[in-house]
Order: sequence, then C-alpha cells, then structure tokens
Amino acid sequence: MDKQEIRKVVLAYSGGLDTSIIIPWLKETYGCEVIAYTADVGQGEELEGLREKAIATGASKIYIDDLREEFVRDFIIPTVQSGAVYERKYLLGTSFARPLIARHQVLVAEAEGADAVAHGATGKGNDQVRFELTYKALNPRLRVVAPWREWNLCSREDCLAYAAERAIPVQATSKKIYSRDGNLWHLSHEGGNLEDPWSEPEESMFMRSVAPEAAPDTPEYVVVDFEMGVPVALDGERIGLVDLLMRLNELGGRHGVGRCDMVENRLVGMKSRGVYETPGGTILLAAHRELESLVLDRETMHYKDLVSQRYAELVYYGLWYSPLKEALDAFVAKTQENMTGSVRLKLYKGTAGPVGRRSPYSLYREDFATFGKDDVYDQTDAEGFITLFGLPLQVRALLQADGKKEELPQPDYSQFKRD
Repeated sequence: MDKQEIRKVVLAYSGGLDTSIIIPWLKETYGCEVIAYTADVGQGEELEGLREKAIATGASKIYIDDLREEFVRDFIIPTVQSGAVYERKYLLGTSFARPLIARHQVLVAEAEGADAVAHGATGKGNDQVRFELTYKALNPRLRVVAPWREWNLCSREDCLAYAAERAIPVQATSKKIYSRDGNLWHLSHEGGNLEDPWSEPEESMFMRSVAPEAAPDTPEYVVVDFEMGVPVALDGERIGLVDLLMRLNELGGRHGVGRCDMVENRLVGMKSRGVYETPGGTILLAAHRELESLVLDRETMHYKDLVSQRYAELVYYGLWYSPLKEALDAFVAKTQENMTGSVRLKLYKGTAGPVGRRSPYSLYREDFATFGKDDVYDQTDAEGFITLFGLPLQVRALLQADGKKEELPQPDYSQFKRD
C-alpha cells in the first residue's frame, strides 16, 4: 500500500496494549491523522480515562459511542434466538461485537472524510476477518490498515517494549499478559499460561464469576419472561434489555455460572485455547432453549438445531452482513412468533438448570401425554404406526434372515411395457 495515499484513518480503539501503540505507529509510519473510535458495548471500567489517553498518544480526536442497547437488541438477542453456539461451547461474545463496532467505525470514517480504517487484530486471529468483512460489506472503498500484518513487532513483549520506549501507559505487564476482551455478554481470556492446553486456568484470572466450589451452598431461583423470543422481565419485574443482562450477569457470576474452557478452531485454520466467562448469557440461553422445547413443534425444533450450527459459523466467521445470515434471520424470526412465556431456573454451584416452564402457546398437554385413557389418542392406534414406521427394518431383516437372503418372488414388470 502506498503510504502517501492515506491522509486520515479511523482506528477501532480499545485503549488496550495493541491499540495504544497503534496510534503513534500509524502517525510514524503513514504520517496521517488518526481518529480513535471506541464503542461502549459494556466493557465498564476499561472506558475510564480513555479519551485523555487517546489524545495524549496522538489521536486528533476520539469518538466514544454508547452502543449497549443496540448491542443487546440487534446482536445479542438475534443470536440467542438462533440458538447459535460455536463448537458446542462458545457463546460468541467477541464474534458479534466486532461487526457492530466496525459498522459504526465505518459511519465515523464516512462522516470524517477518512481514507482508511484500522484495527488492532492480529494476523493469526479471527477478529481481523470480522472487522474487514464488515468494512467490505458496508464500504469497500475504504482502505484497511492492519498493523499486526505490517509492523516488525512479533509478540506482546515487543509491544510492551514499544510502549515503554514512548512512555505510553498500558495495564498489561510481562507478568500479567492475558489478552482480554470484555462486553455486556462475556469476558474472554487468552494468552499467558493458557497457551498450554494442559495448564489449568489460575483462579485469580477470573473476573466475573466465583469458582463453583466457592459459590453459595443455597441455590437461587430466577424466572425469565419472554415475549416473542425477547426477554422482558426477571421475577415478574419488567426491565430493559441492558439492565436485564447486567442483573443476570451478577446472579450467574455469584453462583459460578457460565465458565467455559475450550480449544477452538479459528477461521484462519489453527487452533487456539480460550477461557470465557458468560454468566448472564448462559442463563438467558438456557431459558430460551427451554421455552422453545415447550412451544416449537418437533420438525421445526429439529431443523432449527441445524440452522443454529450454521448460524454460529457465520457469526464466528465474521459474516454478519452476509445474504445467508439475512435469510437465516428470517427463518429464526418466524420461529419466535409464539415464543411467549416464562422459564424458572435454579442457579447452583456453576449450573443454571431449568426447573419450570409455561406458555400460552405451549404444545404440551397433560391430558395428551398422560399414560391413562383419553379422548384424543387411542393407544391401539400405535400398532399401525409402528408397522409402517418400521417397515424398512422389517423388509431388510427378511432379506437377510439367518445371514441369507430370502428367496422372494421377482416382480413382473411385463405388464408395464410399452407397445
């Protein structure tokens, strides 16, 4: 890329180690103006002092947008409704935050007349793809600067040295080297001793949940109310989406709910080890699934399981703004039309187990399911159903009885021959 072509760049800025040194690096390398863009998606204390830090390290200005409501409404809830979980464990907290951040970053770049956008994702990770696919989908004319694919800094230790040389304050140290990403939905941990998949995470690493063995000995119950698949109340109290998730995070964290330690397959082809804390999200997903079990018919529910896996892949791969995901969103939205009801969960020692569910659209009928006699279902009808349902098995067994094919009469097709 011709470095003289870039006059102004908008950087996705978190204030962490990477983006803290990217501001001076961009100015030194490209000689361009740097505008920092920060999205408040619920990272809390990480936002403190961010404006002053960005300006002190060379940014001409910084945008800090409160996107928490949009994040929950337009990104978290649709993903929960889809049932998406990547590789059986990961609840996609970082994955669906990136397209939201990148979308608003593009809007700022357009408003500021910037030539380019930049991010601090490494060349080995998934986030570079998530950012850049969003840029391509929303404004392919913007140039993209990815410092980790250009500079000669090879490790986080190199980045720490770079920051020290320029007196840039960072929280990371050589002894506290975890790479973290936090938002309303989760907190992720990578790096450090976690790079050894045999190494147990240190308890001091966790920040949003107590260890299950240290959780209260008395269980706590919570009731989540849904309207058309959207959570609207806790224990009968109507509450906004952001506050609802924050309250579930506090409840789940207190009981050690939502910890996940996994080795996952990155999109770029390598495996990585990550530890995630998603206390509120784990509760919410469990409640939503349980209500679906009551409301959705068998065929829709089973097909939705297939959609959920593909949906998770699309989100993980950064394809939030893709035609296929738009199509799957339409399917998921249809399945949520009758998703109104309540689920009661029991939180205890790291678990969030559903113990009750109800809905005006429930397909469960006690009078149908009872083992006693009823007016809807005659148990003798099952004989004919079993005969037809098992016919392929019966035919196969007859053909292979005693290890030998039965001598069956060959069909006569002569009557069907044309003249």
